[in-house]
Amino acid sequence: MSYLIYARKYRPMTFEEMIGQKHVVQTLKNAVKNNRVAQAYIFSGMRGVGKTTTARILAKALNCQHGPTPSPCNKCEFCKMINEDRSVDVLEIDGASNRGIDEVRSLREGVKYKPIHSRYKVIIIDEVHMLTTQAFNALLKTLEEPPPHTVFIFATTEFHKVPATIISRCQPFEFKKISQKEIINHLMEISRKENITISSYGLNLVAEAADGSLRDAQSLLDQAVAFSGENISDEDLKEILGTVRREILFEFSKAILKEEPNQIFLLVEKVIESGYDLRFFHKELTHHFRNLLLVKSVKHVKELLPLNDEEISALKHEVEKASSEDILRYLIALQQGDQGLRYSSHPRIYLEALLVKLCHFKKIVQLKDIIKDLESIKNDIKISTEVQKNFSLANSVPDIEVQKEKISMDRLQNEKEVPEKEESEFSTKRSNFEHSKDMHQKKVGKEKDTDIALKDPTVKSFLNTFKAHIISVEPIKKSKN
Repeated sequence: MSYLIYARKYRPMTFEEMIGQKHVVQTLKNAVKNNRVAQAYIFSGMRGVGKTTTARILAKALNCQHGPTPSPCNKCEFCKMINEDRSVDVLEIDGASNRGIDEVRSLREGVKYKPIHSRYKVIIIDEVHMLTTQAFNALLKTLEEPPPHTVFIFATTEFHKVPATIISRCQPFEFKKISQKEIINHLMEISRKENITISSYGLNLVAEAADGSLRDAQSLLDQAVAFSGENISDEDLKEILGTVRREILFEFSKAILKEEPNQIFLLVEKVIESGYDLRFFHKELTHHFRNLLLVKSVKHVKELLPLNDEEISALKHEVEKASSEDILRYLIALQQGDQGLRYSSHPRIYLEALLVKLCHFKKIVQLKDIIKDLESIKNDIKISTEVQKNFSLANSVPDIEVQKEKISMDRLQNEKEVPEKEESEFSTKRSNFEHSKDMHQKKVGKEKDTDIALKDPTVKSFLNTFKAHIISVEPIKKSKN
C-alpha cells in the first residue's frame, strides 16, 4: 500500500472526531437527528479547517446503512464507498475546473434522476466561488427546488465572491480558525501514535506556523519527520520552518532600546546575508516586540507564549531596559510600517529608515511633560508681572505730585484767558450786527425807489411791452449847465 500523508491518514471520519467547529458539528448532527436536513449548505472559511471533511461526513451520515444517523459507522458498504471516493451518488466536483455553464447544465440533467444505490444524492462543489456568473444563474432554480433526496454542499475560501442569490438559497456555515492549543493536542496524539519524539516547544513552533490550519500543521509535521526522522530537534524545526533566529531578533531589539542607530545597518546586512526575506523578517520582529510587551505587562505569560523557559527569561531581561509605554510605541510603529514595506520599491532602505527612527523614539518628549513645562512658564510669567506692577506703583508717587502741580498751573492760565476770549467774542458779534443793520437799511431804500418808479405810466408801459424787470433804480444826474 502506498504511503499516506498525515493529513489524509488522520482525517476525521465522524462528527465526534472533528477538531474545533463545535457550532457547525452540533447544528448538522441535530439536523440529521431531527430530519431537518436542508436542500443546500455553503461552508466557508480558510484553508485546512475541515470544510470538505465535514461535507463528506454529512454525506455518510445521510447514506449510512444505519441512518440517517449523526454517527455514521464507517463499516457499511455505503460509508466505505464514500471514504474511498467511489460512490456514484456522492459527487465531489472541483469548481475551478468545472466552472462553465456547460458543466452545470450536465449537472442539472444528472440530479433529475433518483440515487442509484444510496438514500441521498449529495453534490459537493469545492471552491464554488470559481464558477462563472452564467453557471451560478443556471443553478438558481435547481437550488431553490431540487429533486427529492438531493443535497448540495458548497465549500469556498472566498465567501464574498459567492452571489447573494446563491447564499440566500443555502444555509451558510462559517468555519473558524482552529486554536493553537487544539492543534498542539492533535499533533501530540499523532506523535504518540507514530512514535515521534518532539518537544512541546517544537509543537508550539509548528502550531504557530500553521496559523489556524490543521492540514498545514499536519503537513509541517510530516515534513519534519522526513527531514529529521522520528527524533525532531528544535533546531531542525527552525531550519525547516525558516524562522528567524532568536539571536538576530534580540540583537535588533537591543540596538533599538539602547538607541544605537549605527548598529541597524550592520544588522540589516546580516539579515540579507542569512537569506531572509525582509518582509518576513519585519513580521518576525513585530512578533518579537509583541512578546516583549507581553512579558512586560503580564505576570504569568507562559500560557500565552509558545516559548521555553530560557527564552522567556531572555525576554524578561531584555524588557528591563524600557518601559511598557516605550515598547508599545515601538510595536505600533512596526505595525504601521508593514503596508509601506510591502509596497515599497526599495524594501531595504524603507526597513533601515524605519528601524533608525525607532532608535530615536526615546528622545520624543511626552505630552504630559510639555504641559507641565508650559504650566511652569505660565506661573513664572504671572509672578514676574505682579512684581513689575508693584515696582511701577512705587515709582509713580513723585510723578503724581508733578501732575497735580501742572494741572493747577493750567487752571490759572485758563482763568486769565477766559475774560480776554469773552471780550473778543463780544466785539466780533457787535461788528457783525452793525454790518447786518446797514445791509437791511440799503435793501429797504432800494425797495422804496422801485415802488416810486413803477408809479410812472411810461415806465410801466415799457416794462409790459418788452417784458422787462426793474433791477435797480439810479437817480438821474443833473448836468452842470
